[in-house]
Amino acid sequence: MKLKLFRDTGFAASSAFRLPAGTARELHPAWAIVLVSLWTASAGNVAMWRELSHLSELQGLRGVLFCLGLGVMVASFSSALLSLLAWRYTLKPVLSLFLLAAGFGAHFMLAYGVVIDTTMMVNVLQTDPRETRDLLGWRLLMVVTLLALLPMLALWRLPLRPVRWLPRIGSQFALLLVSCLVFAATLMLVFQDFASVMRNHTHVRFLINPLNSIYALIDLGTQPMKRDSSTVLPIGQDAQLGAITGAGSKPPMVVLVLGETARAGNFSLNGYERATTPALAREDVVSLRNVWSCGTSTASSVPCMFSHLGREAFPDRKSEYENLLDVLQRAGLAVLWLDNQSGCKGVCDRIPHASTTGQNVAGICKDGECLDEVLLHELDARIQALPAERRARGVVVVMHQMGSHGPAYYKRSPPAFKRFMPECTSNALQQCERTQVVNAYDNSIAYTDHFLATTIAWLKARKDRHATAMVYLADHGESLGENNLYLHGLPYSVAPDVQKRVPWITWLSPEFAQQRRLDGGCLKKQLNVRYSHDNYFHSVLGLLQVQTSVYQASQDLYSPCMTH
Repeated sequence: MKLKLFRDTGFAASSAFRLPAGTARELHPAWAIVLVSLWTASAGNVAMWRELSHLSELQGLRGVLFCLGLGVMVASFSSALLSLLAWRYTLKPVLSLFLLAAGFGAHFMLAYGVVIDTTMMVNVLQTDPRETRDLLGWRLLMVVTLLALLPMLALWRLPLRPVRWLPRIGSQFALLLVSCLVFAATLMLVFQDFASVMRNHTHVRFLINPLNSIYALIDLGTQPMKRDSSTVLPIGQDAQLGAITGAGSKPPMVVLVLGETARAGNFSLNGYERATTPALAREDVVSLRNVWSCGTSTASSVPCMFSHLGREAFPDRKSEYENLLDVLQRAGLAVLWLDNQSGCKGVCDRIPHASTTGQNVAGICKDGECLDEVLLHELDARIQALPAERRARGVVVVMHQMGSHGPAYYKRSPPAFKRFMPECTSNALQQCERTQVVNAYDNSIAYTDHFLATTIAWLKARKDRHATAMVYLADHGESLGENNLYLHGLPYSVAPDVQKRVPWITWLSPEFAQQRRLDGGCLKKQLNVRYSHDNYFHSVLGLLQVQTSVYQASQDLYSPCMTH
């Protein structure tokens, strides 16, 4: 069936998409490809040109010549690619999508200093409506209009010369050949500088717009060929609970709080000069200060931190595996995942789980979004719905926070916790004073402090039936304008430490510590020891006394403080 959307309807004949007769000559389709390629390579790559202008080795005439050469390379590569995709009926739709990708990519790279790689594309595809709403604004509309919508309007108004199939194949092949030759010749001229920049500044390759988005989509599309996702391989099939001793043999109740976008350096528990965590400071908690994430985004960190593989092995795995929660459930515990975020990224697929989406709790929820205290709403009823025989052995509740999710940090704290003012109330963070951005972010940490202290109080109220504990660990950190970078998601190798260093906070009730023979004083001596998400899988298993061959005591940060 032929695509006739713009050819056979009155839409194509409207004055908005047709130049008056005689005002322009019909253009050969190949020139439309060349013009779009030149436009995206130049105007669509402002973020890349800005980054290159800051590199010391590209100052002066040599830098100008290199940038001109790189622009020619990007344009010729784009025209070669488009010559394979843009044919008679697909030409204008394909070029339009190319322009849109360039427009949206340019906005986010310019606005937040991010790059577009495979991980970032996963984030884009997994973004829910609440997150999307926070990213919209008039600046996005302005950039997309200038870089994409206006060129698209010109493209659809442009009369193109009809070319028969055989000559069309010849012209497309000629364009492909010429583009490849131009690319190769230009690469030879600037190869030394090109190799140096791409080797020493690897993030630059993820700024080449919109080829970065196309590469990321192709990489995602080919992942099924790299990894068998058709089955999930079991782990910890020998998992069983150790015997409960002491404290009246109460079954454990552990809340694992999965934090969102939390910087360890902005917690006053960790030495931050602002009092962002006064409620937790009144509790007997241990806050580790030197913990490093598995990734720089929720999509990369969450599956990794619940995996037994660790950061080095997880991205290159050839198969999908069960995770920490599967092992806890196999050991006989009642496990529940509660989500106030954009989902569990597959971690909770095989255990009971629920989302706060659609809830409307007075004072907590507004405009389809809830503060994190909603996770405690009717929690007893949710736990009671779990199998009684499992609850008798112990309960593990995972709470996935909204936390400090940006860029709308100001939405993450209610008025009572806005201690640091004025705060940025825009999603265009670069347009606010940096102090206002930090104020809004720190207010979200102050609310997280309140939420964690409230969770501890909730656990204390159940000490007559359970030995209780709470472990809080964030998925990744955040950039707040340092070096003009905002948000998170940079490739791990080039991401700043603030996107990778995360808080890990442990609270143990006296009964729980007694059951586990865990010395809290010993834990406090490890505040500055380097740990990472790699330790999480084994530390939770050890804390809950789950015995399995997949557990490694050397990776359990609590193990050295347990007396045997």
